[in-house]
Amino acid sequence: MDDDLVAKYAAEARAAMEAEAARRIAETADAEEDERLRNMALHDLTDSEHFVPALVARLGAVRAALDGHGGGIAVTSVSIASEGLDLVLDLTGACLSCGAAPGTLEGVKTDLEADDEVHRIRFSSALLDTFDALGREFILAHGKVEFVDPDGA
Repeated sequence: MDDDLVAKYAAEARAAMEAEAARRIAETADAEEDERLRNMALHDLTDSEHFVPALVARLGAVRAALDGHGGGIAVTSVSIASEGLDLVLDLTGACLSCGAAPGTLEGVKTDLEADDEVHRIRFSSALLDTFDALGREFILAHGKVEFVDPDGA
């Protein structure tokens, strides 16, 4: 009984957070432009100024956190493999020093790897320098993301 109640509240909280994120994204994003970008092949955009906006357009609820907190993503490296794009990303703006960055990284990874064109998302090891020692230790131990040297990715 208790497990059912916990699961019910967790589902309600998740639905409320997703609805709030969708509302916030709708307030700041251009829905037509996002749709256009989502319909473009990422492979064709890798060398264009549309690549990062196309990646952002593919983000789910984590986009509300990025947009709302003055952050963003940057592409550090792109490899094109038969399985799909292998990307090394970085966070930009306020996201660099945010205590929620580990969750943001995981959300970006999950959302982008759900796209058929993306094989793997990893993050620049330079990001680790933006965390204090405790934050670095936490994300390395519990984060569900991989950090790599972008020059040797």
